[in-house]
Amino acid sequence: MDQSRQERGTQSGMNPIAPWYQLGYIIPHRYTDLDAYQFYRVAPEGMLLVTTGLNLAEYTLESVESQMPAFYSALDLLAHKPVDRISLSGVPVAAALGRKRMLALLEDARSRTGLECDTDAEAHIATLKHLGVSKIAIASRWSEAVNNGLIAYLADAGIEVLTCKSRGRNLSQNKSANPLADHELALELGREALREAPQAQALLMPGGLWFAIHAVATLEAEFGKPVLLNILSTTCSALRSYAQNTNVIPRKADPKWGMVLASV
Repeated sequence: MDQSRQERGTQSGMNPIAPWYQLGYIIPHRYTDLDAYQFYRVAPEGMLLVTTGLNLAEYTLESVESQMPAFYSALDLLAHKPVDRISLSGVPVAAALGRKRMLALLEDARSRTGLECDTDAEAHIATLKHLGVSKIAIASRWSEAVNNGLIAYLADAGIEVLTCKSRGRNLSQNKSANPLADHELALELGREALREAPQAQALLMPGGLWFAIHAVATLEAEFGKPVLLNILSTTCSALRSYAQNTNVIPRKADPKWGMVLASV
């Protein structure tokens, strides 16, 4: 972190007037709705989300490849904003590329911007390791091909997926899904996954477009295991990084949002 960013964080960390942390977030689509809505529910007060987007057409490697120029353009845009960290949203993007290529892409992004760069997929892995978890269950809204890509990605990081329960949808269907219905789907699939794999130490429900934040507390209360969403893991990783880089204890998130943020 450069000096100006560090000074801004440490000097305004307790100031209720100005943001004390700015997270740059590259989302796979051109608009921001549930990403920001959920972030501002779970993040501690004073964290600011700075978004820019790609125009992903579908959850395929071909579609991801077509967005690489836009990805670098988004990096350049955010690098000229006063953000503390940049994260690439969209677990299917990482799953399509594979972990080796995704890690190389993140290293390239760090060199290009001078900032710490992350992705939701790596934030999930970091959070699982932070929690001491190596065996998980997955609930998703993706096709078998996307799920298999994610399972392989996690395996490369030493995370074993014991079961994956899914209602396969394409990107267009997930964009137009009803939030209340998706909340109910999160409860349904989460329960199926954890009941089928009682040895699982945590439940992963990936997907930035999935309105699942209110299902977390219910599932954690029923099963006593942490539930990971994109926005929870990415925010958790940002807070841990902030504490490590500034030696300042970040503001705490409301514990009602679950075990992931409570672990910071």
